[in-house]
Amino acid sequence: MAKTAKPSAPDLATLTKAKAKVELMRLTLVMEAHNVAYYQNDAPKIADAEYDALRRRVEEIEAKFPELVAGNSPTQTVGAAPSRAFAKVQHAVPMLSLGNAFTDEEVAEFVERIQRFLKLDEVPAIVAEPKIDGLSLSLRYENGELVRAATRGDGSTGEDVTANVRTIGDIPTTLKGSAIPAACELRGEVYMLKSDFLALNQRQVEAGEDPFANPRNSAAGSLRQKDVAVTASRPLKFFAYAWGEMSDYPMEEPTQHGMLDWLKKAGFTVNPLITLCASVEDALTFYRKVGTERASLGYDIDGVVYKVDRIDWQARLGFAGRAPRWAIAHKFAAEQATTVLEKIDIQVGRTGALTPVARLTPITVGGVVVANATLHNEDYIKGIGNDGQPLRDGVDIREGDTVVIQRAGDVIPQIVSVILDKRPADAKPFEFPTTCPACGSHAVREDGEVVTRCTGALICPAQAVERLRHFVSRLAFDIDGLGDKQIQEFYDDGLIMHPVDIFTLQKRDARATKKIIDREGFGEVSVRNLFGAIDARRRIELNRFIFALGIRHIGEGNAKLLARHYGSLDAFRTAMLAAAAGEQGSGNISEAYQDLNNIGGVGKIVADAVVEFFAEQRNVEALGELLDEIEVLDVEQAKSDTAVAGKTVVFTGSLTKFTRDEAKARAERLGAKVAGSVSKKTDYVVAGEDAGSKLKKARDLGVNVLTEDEWLALIGG
Repeated sequence: MAKTAKPSAPDLATLTKAKAKVELMRLTLVMEAHNVAYYQNDAPKIADAEYDALRRRVEEIEAKFPELVAGNSPTQTVGAAPSRAFAKVQHAVPMLSLGNAFTDEEVAEFVERIQRFLKLDEVPAIVAEPKIDGLSLSLRYENGELVRAATRGDGSTGEDVTANVRTIGDIPTTLKGSAIPAACELRGEVYMLKSDFLALNQRQVEAGEDPFANPRNSAAGSLRQKDVAVTASRPLKFFAYAWGEMSDYPMEEPTQHGMLDWLKKAGFTVNPLITLCASVEDALTFYRKVGTERASLGYDIDGVVYKVDRIDWQARLGFAGRAPRWAIAHKFAAEQATTVLEKIDIQVGRTGALTPVARLTPITVGGVVVANATLHNEDYIKGIGNDGQPLRDGVDIREGDTVVIQRAGDVIPQIVSVILDKRPADAKPFEFPTTCPACGSHAVREDGEVVTRCTGALICPAQAVERLRHFVSRLAFDIDGLGDKQIQEFYDDGLIMHPVDIFTLQKRDARATKKIIDREGFGEVSVRNLFGAIDARRRIELNRFIFALGIRHIGEGNAKLLARHYGSLDAFRTAMLAAAAGEQGSGNISEAYQDLNNIGGVGKIVADAVVEFFAEQRNVEALGELLDEIEVLDVEQAKSDTAVAGKTVVFTGSLTKFTRDEAKARAERLGAKVAGSVSKKTDYVVAGEDAGSKLKKARDLGVNVLTEDEWLALIGG
């Protein structure tokens, strides 16, 4: 409801163990979501630099509190779980990730750590190779024949893409030469040339399809196609640079550069720029040279990888967490350019998120013409980062500013700085809208959130298709014959624009000149079945109806909680309208809102989301129109003849006779309401061991406090 500033990340020097644990849990959840976006969906949502900053924050906290390192920590895991669309493949040797270096000093420290670990006086030979920005792939050969190909996945388990890989010309199906191990896993990167990427995007646009964001995404998306013919039509390439399980090595004293020579002889393409370095300065010279040539390369790279050359030393060094001690990635700074921000537009996403976009004077960055850049959210425009710390020295972004553009991770263009000396005198701070530009509904930013969202769930055209799909989904109205494709087609043709249109479709079709039966894919039987399926859903349970409304944070579980608590639609709607009206008495929040917030399992975030929905008058009007066409069933009443029927109960402390869920379910079956906090309306507080503030409040209010045994005696055992 009320908008508050996002709290700053706790300072590492003053971070307590308790706060560190909470911070690590938060960072783990954030990074897991970004891993899925990048590795599984091929659609990164933040820049590599932002992701690297999150990872560094985790490493710093874990270094201070090593006892808090968890198994699911980003420092202990790799990538994301493999997609369910493909069979799973267990890697014989895990495909782990690399640690990162961003400065020359960090590269020198990497080499010094190796020397200390191996007790070497001399600098070990280092192989330096361009870090290809593509999709990691493992290829298993048995007796020289390709038998399986798998993506990296989560490092331990990947996706079986063997059939697709057989269409890539750079990958031999039979290894060449005589020194072929009986079994070996050879690894490398699937990528796409920049020129091929541009040509592919041109074909996408001509075919009316969405273009790919960058070569990496297009390569990953092309390889992970269910239709092998699609993969075969895409110009994918492959660089080999590593290996996993080897039954034996094709040389007596294997080295990294020697194995690369063998890979070339076996039929693979190996990057021609790979260099053997005798010193740290040689490695850094290679890094700077490749960096200057980066824009002219035919493929995308995002850094240089350094690897200890001797394989026996690699084995001795082993791994630390998810990364090898014998290799590190030296990342490039993103390419930048300067241009003018002409206008800031607000786009409304399919879930109602308001996203600001910078309209720029077109400029070429890294070989790509950039005319737009993401501004992420309101805080980003104001110069505040996702961690609450100042961005760009706290300088805000304004229309008319001269700005430095960076292709973050060479993927998503973003503004990294503002040249204040060139700011126009009349440039004004940007005011983020409080209403949705698509429908005019009020837009809100929840406490602790950075995203502002439209509340017009039932009437916003930007959200309409997504909301309609949700409305007819299995856990909502579950209408057969209205799948994603039909919803999109009916929406595009103006037949179903709002939920109520579903239930007036048959009447309107009877009057229409062009009827549904005349549409491609429809016949007499399918139309009859569609109308029958719609009519069958004109009576619906309250919990399914609440879920169907698409209110933020209201999933299946919360919908059931609300339905059980209020019992009928009339009671629910009346209470929500009262809560939304914000009636105040003696400075206290309204009783209706307090009651909503007090429902066990609901809480403030969910309560605020429901209130915001009912505070938008057009949602209320659309709801009324919908209710003219359907009937919402009351919740089946719980027992009314028990000792606790109609009573409000709060469970607190550690329960030993039963679990919290068991206690709650039993109380509700007996007609009681289970609340999450104590108030003057509470009838009983059942206190287990170590009960705290709720027990104290109950005693202060004079609420009847029961032990577990007393509760069981009251309800009959």
